[in-house]
Formats: sequence, structure tokens, C-alpha cells
Amino acid sequence: MILVTGGTGLVGAHLLLHLLENGEEKICAMSRKSKQIEKAKSLFELYKKGDLFSKIEWIQADILDVPSLEIAFQDITQVYHCAGFISFNPDDEDQLRKINIEGTANIVNFCIDKKVQKLCHVSSIAALGDLAPHETEVTETTEWNPEVLHSDYAISKYGAEMEVWRGLQERLQVVIVNPGIILGPGFWNQGSGLLFTTIQKGMPFYTRGSSGYVAVTDVVAIMKQLMDSACSGERFILIAENRSYKDIITTIAQKIGAQKPKLEAKSFLLHFAWRFDYVLSKLLIVKRKLSKHSVISLQSTDTFSSQKIQTYLGYRFKAIDGYLDDMAEYFRK
Repeated sequence: MILVTGGTGLVGAHLLLHLLENGEEKICAMSRKSKQIEKAKSLFELYKKGDLFSKIEWIQADILDVPSLEIAFQDITQVYHCAGFISFNPDDEDQLRKINIEGTANIVNFCIDKKVQKLCHVSSIAALGDLAPHETEVTETTEWNPEVLHSDYAISKYGAEMEVWRGLQERLQVVIVNPGIILGPGFWNQGSGLLFTTIQKGMPFYTRGSSGYVAVTDVVAIMKQLMDSACSGERFILIAENRSYKDIITTIAQKIGAQKPKLEAKSFLLHFAWRFDYVLSKLLIVKRKLSKHSVISLQSTDTFSSQKIQTYLGYRFKAIDGYLDDMAEYFRK
């Protein structure tokens, strides 16, 4: 039986659908709260695949709750670890480390103890290395520089990967995928979906930074292919295209009929903004919206290479513009 953690998230829910559409019948998915299952169900209905949803066996379990994992891991042969916590708020450091590192350690430990055949771990490009002066693009072998300033999120995802590699040393078969910004419909109040919602309301500013983008359907298709292959002990960057933030925001705005950004948020303005946001959060006791690390990310122009996965699987990624057309259509509905 296949176990999917984080089954109610963007990647997890799309993965469940992909597995069922490709003939898998024995699938178990984890959810921390039963009411969250409705999020996954809504995604199936969005794709008009509601009939497949009933084939999933749902288990209420938490990657930080060992007794619940004991139940979830009964008769499991493969694990897709999609659960995780994303935040660039420095106040969330403890939660990031606990969920992403300790939670992944628990999954790895159970995989080893229950003699699971293979584990696929969903990491992030945030966990990749740092470009040296002579390097022009980030690859799977780019070295992590501990002297470079990293966000708490990046550190937690890097730490999670260390737990997965520990599992490999203990003879667990593992693969890691490092997606960029994952685009996908159905989750309009979080992740990349929130970008559509925000742009619709109005996003006048853009930054000079860029990042790598990939369709969620590509991510889950590659994950399954890797799990079905003999591949183990490898990590793969999943990036369809490297695009500037201005380009992506403008493209989405055009496709959903919203106003395009016209003003550049320059470096000095961004650095003032995160400091002001910090003071405001302390005075009003509210959650921060901008941090030093997020400002650095918004200005980063690192380029990511997905040549390894394209060569290994012969995989061709969906064009981002075409996929944004699909997302825009779902968003309008």
C-alpha cells in the first residue's frame, strides 16, 4: 500500500489524483484534521474526478505524533512525504524546525522500522546550495555554504534532507525532488494560488528578482516515475522555466484581466518595508507579512537547472504560459 503524507495540500492532493488515474488502487493518505480532507475532495471535484476520491483510505495522523504514525504505517510499501511547513516569518523558526526536520525524521524512522521499500521526499529549491563566484546556475551538486545567510525555512528543508540521507545510509531506498515555485489550481488562499488572488485585488509593485517555476502536474508525474524506477540515493531539481517576478505577475494579470504592475519596489524600499513591518508586528502583536529573508528572496536572480531530471527520465516540462492559461480558467470558475 502507498502512504501519502500531506494529502490535503497542493502537491499531496494532486499526487493522490495522479496515482489513482494511473492505476494505483491501494492508497492511504494522512490528514491532521478530518475537516481538511474536504480541501482534497474539492480538488478532485474541480477536475471532475469526484468518483475517484472514495478510493482513498484516509487516516487522521500527524508526522509529529508517533502513536498515530504507528497506525498509519501498517502494511505500507511506499511513502510519498509531501507534508511540510512553509513560512519566511522568523517567529516561526521553532515550528519550521519541528515540522520539517523532526517530522521528516519520524517518517524516515518508521520507513526503516516497517521495512518500507522506498521513500520520495518533497524538498525545495530553498534547500539547494549557494552559487560560488565561478558558477552560473544552481544544480543538484551546488554546495551548501553554511557561511551564507539562509532563511529558517531553507535551513529546515536542508535539515529534512539530511534526515532522508540518513535513511539512505540505513539501507532505505530514497529519492528527493526539489521543486521551485509550484503552480497549481484549487488552493487559492495559499502558496502560488494566493498569487492569483492577490493580483486580482491589485498588485501595483514588482521586484527585479526571479525564481524557478513548475506545474504541480509535472511534479507529481515525475515523483511517480522516480518511485517506479530503480533510482535511489538521488535528488532532482524540478524547474520548467526560470522567470522574473515581474514577468510572472504581468502574465497572470493579463490572463485573469487584472491590472498589471507598474511600479518597481527598489531595494531601499524593500529593506525599509521589512523593518517597518517588524516594528508594526510588535506594536500591534500581529503576524509579520515581510521579513529580511523574504526581501532577499524577492531580489535574488539565481538560475536553476533541471537538466538532470530531463536527462534521467527524458522528461519534458509543460510550458509555464500554457499552464497559467489553465490555472486562469479554473480561477475564473
